[in-house]
Amino acid sequence: MQITRSSIDTGKGPEEWFTGNVYIDAVAAAPAPARVQANLVHFTPAARTAWHTHPLGQTIYITEGVGLCQKRGGPIEVIRPGDRVFFEPDEDHWHGAAPNRFMAHLALNEADHDHVTANWGEKVTDEEYSTAPTISH
Repeated sequence: MQITRSSIDTGKGPEEWFTGNVYIDAVAAAPAPARVQANLVHFTPAARTAWHTHPLGQTIYITEGVGLCQKRGGPIEVIRPGDRVFFEPDEDHWHGAAPNRFMAHLALNEADHDHVTANWGEKVTDEEYSTAPTISH
């Protein structure tokens, strides 16, 4: 058994990866041969990731608020607490908060010597994001 005491400060998400204010707390980074990594990610209203892919896929679990996600070429989907989203390996996608709501999710990723966690692309434009459905309670 190994206990890691909370000692890592909350980090601000890099501008290259996000639009708006996003904050990341490390949850798990298992040593090899395990491949799991987990982060708790908080998005302020309208904050979102850039388009990106995960070579080994990604699962997000919504813990609070209301969010949005989209795979390239698909509709924008509304996601709420308790929802799980699995993005297939190399599926181009984005996710973030609804325009008028905060959103937090647990991001579960895998990485190893042959695969990075994510490959980041261009930012989701305001025009792309503005096609999101209106969110009611």
